[in-house]
Amino acid sequence: MYVSDDVTLLLTAALSCLFIFISFKHFWRERTLPPGPTPLPILGNVLQLSQGDIVKTLLKLSEKYGDVFTIYLGSRPVVVVTGYKAMKEIYVDRGDDFLARGDIASFDFYYKNYGIAFTSNMDRWRELRRFSLTALRDFGMGKRNTEDRIQEEALCLVTEFRKLKESWVDPRLYISKATCNVIFTLMFGHRHDYEDAELLDVISLMHATFSIASSTWGQLFEMFPRVMWYMPGKHQQIFTYFKKLIKFVEKRVEMNKITLDENNPRNYVDAFLIKMEKEKNNPKSEFHKTNLLNSTLQIFFAGVETISTTLTYSLLLLMKYPDVLAKVHQEIDMVIGRDRWPQNQDRNQMPFTDAVIHEIQRFIDLLPMGLPRKTTKDITFRGYSIPKDTNVFPMLSSVLKDPTCFPHPNEFNPRNFLDENGEFKKNDAFMPLAAGKRICLGEALARLEVFILLITLLQNFTLKSPVAPDDLDITPDISGLGNFPKLYKMAFIPR
Repeated sequence: MYVSDDVTLLLTAALSCLFIFISFKHFWRERTLPPGPTPLPILGNVLQLSQGDIVKTLLKLSEKYGDVFTIYLGSRPVVVVTGYKAMKEIYVDRGDDFLARGDIASFDFYYKNYGIAFTSNMDRWRELRRFSLTALRDFGMGKRNTEDRIQEEALCLVTEFRKLKESWVDPRLYISKATCNVIFTLMFGHRHDYEDAELLDVISLMHATFSIASSTWGQLFEMFPRVMWYMPGKHQQIFTYFKKLIKFVEKRVEMNKITLDENNPRNYVDAFLIKMEKEKNNPKSEFHKTNLLNSTLQIFFAGVETISTTLTYSLLLLMKYPDVLAKVHQEIDMVIGRDRWPQNQDRNQMPFTDAVIHEIQRFIDLLPMGLPRKTTKDITFRGYSIPKDTNVFPMLSSVLKDPTCFPHPNEFNPRNFLDENGEFKKNDAFMPLAAGKRICLGEALARLEVFILLITLLQNFTLKSPVAPDDLDITPDISGLGNFPKLYKMAFIPR
């Protein structure tokens, strides 16, 4: 018995020494990184980061450690960057040094470094981005016919809300139907009826996936992916949802194949299929089925969730601030009236409305932690040596609420984008979807869609809440990878 106890004690001591040695070597190797809170072996900074809202925690740490500091997600070091000046360096001034996509465990386990948005392979990214920008522009993104499609979808949305006859409703699902149909036409060449079961299923799957990835479960998976992969919990649902979404995309691709005319491509999927055929004998080609399915889903996912969440939050904020809503209504009546569709060019004559839309995007802080980047080579940044392939968190929240850039950083106030004469004022710190070479592929489409859909709704309706404006809660329901508004009800009252 005593011998057994001695052996156990010896083994425990040996393992402990090995554990300490490995941990010491690991952290010593990273000693040139920016300073930050002291990590625990294996656990990293989980004790600091698990105290609540991870975004607030990281911003609080920046007050102590500065604009650039290091945290450990488990044993993985991550350099956190905050503030406009530091963010401009990594996005623009030294953008090429930070151009690779960082790790997002919730998505990486499924995408496996394929597709346009979540690949850290720079050659793959450049090839797919160049192709995707060309293809989407060819099929209307940024052109008049895309604006026409959005206007038509906006009128469909108005019709749906009129059918409700002023009843209380959660607007998110209806808005998602419209945004989904806009991106459907670009990617697949068609739209769905608003009651189509397949459309409703896709919307539900995308929203649930993004919500879970942004929740505490998603944050835990980000810190300990190899452990959490085997643990039960909501994060496991992400992979089930991804499988269903990729099956939907695969089904649509097969449908496009049947009617494909190589001399007359109709949409993004058609263009990709034609490119695949041209490069079928090139073993190094990035144009294959895996990249087609993943790129299509990634563009589609981003095009629906970002815009629908922005618009859903917009309506809540406008009900919270009825004086702002009244001024927007007044400007709409003066510039557009009620007898024609809103057009993108109207924005130039609507400085207050333009400021409100910018302020909504700034205030809701849709992607507070940004999408992570990686260093593309060994670099020196702000006096610190950062190795190649180090993950970087660009905290967009810190830029959108930087007091050196916005006079009213922590409140909803359109004056953040107005000069002393009431004219719209641009602000370089406005980067809700990042900046630089790797800015969101559909940024121009998102800007157009938000303007046309929101102004069309406000042209036709006043917004009514079942509770007083003071009782509306505009703080996020979930804050992590993304910010989501709390569920609310409202009524659309015809004007």
